[in-house]
Amino acid sequence: MFSLSFRSGRYAFSLLELLIVIMIVSLVYFLGFSGVEKEINRPKALTPLNLKSTITHSKLFSGEATLLCINQCKNCYLRENLNMPFEAYDNKIDLLGTKAYTLNAYNELTELEPGRYQDQKICLEMHFYKNGSSTQLILENQHGIYFLPAFFGEPQKIDSLEEAKRLWLSDSKAVMNRGDFY
Repeated sequence: MFSLSFRSGRYAFSLLELLIVIMIVSLVYFLGFSGVEKEINRPKALTPLNLKSTITHSKLFSGEATLLCINQCKNCYLRENLNMPFEAYDNKIDLLGTKAYTLNAYNELTELEPGRYQDQKICLEMHFYKNGSSTQLILENQHGIYFLPAFFGEPQKIDSLEEAKRLWLSDSKAVMNRGDFY
């Protein structure tokens, strides 16, 4: 009869076996997760409700900026200050067909027509300032009507241009009554 003898002792992986396991795990990780991007780093589409927060948190913003949109608000450009050239805003834009309104000296709604850029009509021009304020606007597009305050509060979606006008006037009175901002 045959007798099998077993050696008693500790068994371990050889260095070659460990390297092969590490290579297999690395390969699986690379193939499985190489196309996955973190959603945190990707900016959301530029909309009237997140316009100010998205621009002030973008890599092109350094305390003061101007946003300019053309081609029925399909293309937008951003510049850091008046001395810098405009750079294309490459992230998603959901401002198609946006009209911008302001109040004139008689508190009447007036559609803004800021001019032309690259031989195209400008549909939206908005300034962002070092003190955290921005151009106060009323925006209208196929998704609704929005009031974007200059100083206090968040942008709001509202039901009508008249309601936007009322919010504008009440916001202006609140700023006038606060002497510490002038």
